[in-house]
Amino acid sequence: MQPITTSLTKLLNIKTPILAAPMAFASTAELTVAVSGSGAFGFFGAGFDTSAQLKETIQTVRTKLNLPKGVPVPMGFGFIGWILEMTESSDDPRLATILDELPVAIWFAFGVDLGKYVAQVRAHDAKRDHKTVVFVIVNSATDAVRAANEWGVDVIVAQGNEAGGHGGSISPPLFDLLPDVLAALPNGPPVVAAGGVATGAQVASLLALGVSGVVLGTRFLFTNECRYTDQIKSVLVDADLRATQRSLCFDEVNRTNYWPPLHDGRAIANQIWDDFTSGLSLEERLKKHDESNAKGEKDRLVIWAGVGAGLTKTISPAADVVKELHEGTLKAIKATSALLG
Repeated sequence: MQPITTSLTKLLNIKTPILAAPMAFASTAELTVAVSGSGAFGFFGAGFDTSAQLKETIQTVRTKLNLPKGVPVPMGFGFIGWILEMTESSDDPRLATILDELPVAIWFAFGVDLGKYVAQVRAHDAKRDHKTVVFVIVNSATDAVRAANEWGVDVIVAQGNEAGGHGGSISPPLFDLLPDVLAALPNGPPVVAAGGVATGAQVASLLALGVSGVVLGTRFLFTNECRYTDQIKSVLVDADLRATQRSLCFDEVNRTNYWPPLHDGRAIANQIWDDFTSGLSLEERLKKHDESNAKGEKDRLVIWAGVGAGLTKTISPAADVVKELHEGTLKAIKATSALLG
């Protein structure tokens, strides 16, 4: 692999500025291993996993990558703010447990006070030699400045509204958000882009805009290692560029509507969306959703996915996806440089 070097690849010691997003209900240890083992960087979505489950995940990654105990593991864990509000005050707090396992990075998203968790990581690291790389997702330049200047995070994830799963409900499209964030942080930490990205050419274009890396979530749903079922993957393969919508209606029937203000989720706009837009009450929508799922039907499954789902039509090994993205990025960079004569 011909390396692509940015401030992010140097920080994470990786060969390509490609990251697999943390995706609760979709990430697996095997997906993380495949991505990180291919020269990119894999995140695991912690979701509602217990400390024991998270420790098992990182131990699986450590074993498969043949890393002895005490050596940092080249992966990250993604934590959701409102879930941390529940777990860190419980009898099974997750954050300190995972930090003890030496992941290279931690990613925080979607909370009203993520800064306190950044501070917890810093306090934990102050007692040892290992320094965790802290990522925080933002949906505006204002959020980015706060994360960089007040919280002192190491990497800013600028997420456009094309992104699958959850994010800012009023976030601009990625290609409008990025210039604003980059201008607000001329000497700030590395900025990585997220939202609707599925090809190497798109990665190259984002690098040209000035980011240090690109996060892809939906693209890694189309992999053998993704936790999504074959039934869900078949829906994704059939999706086009108009297949998704942003709304809280998916969380309402999924019983996960705990998101901060001005946040919602992008998912496949199936009959859950149709029930919502037709004006059915929440009670009626829950009944239809539960009955459909009990029958094993696919028409009312909650399938988190971004706009980029429409650009992929095959299920592949994750290592092949990393290779395809990296080579596509290199090809686009070289083609663009030819424009200079």
